[in-house]
Amino acid sequence: MRRLPSSPTAAVNPDRFTGQVWVDPIAEGELPSRLRLALVHFAPGAHTVWHCHALGQTLYGTDGVGVVQSRDGQTLLLRPGETVHTPPGQWHWHGALPDRLMTHLAAGESTGDPNALDVEWGDRVTDDEYEGALIHLGQELTPDSTDESA
Repeated sequence: MRRLPSSPTAAVNPDRFTGQVWVDPIAEGELPSRLRLALVHFAPGAHTVWHCHALGQTLYGTDGVGVVQSRDGQTLLLRPGETVHTPPGQWHWHGALPDRLMTHLAAGESTGDPNALDVEWGDRVTDDEYEGALIHLGQELTPDSTDESA
């Protein structure tokens, strides 16, 4: 057993996010583990670009309220204590609601192949796509549903 060194909070690559987003790297597994775990903090309205993970991604809400949307239009809220999994190769984006901070744990695996992408980054989410996701959520965006204490 050993204590791993901590990494400082860092601003993310602006080519892969819209708005202010910071990441606290937690773990990057050593072979044979390929685990990657990070705590990601989104300012209100901030979100990722469209992307997909070769081996899928699991998001666990820790604070605030966020949204996750897949390319086929499926849209889910992400609240503290809730988990959303995107399967391998599923294009999606995720981020904070316009009026809420949001933090989630992001867990995934590396392919272990230096010639293969772990994450493929795509186009920016348009304003229409972001607003459409909020409209799609409709009833889920009532004041009670976005109350983190609920």
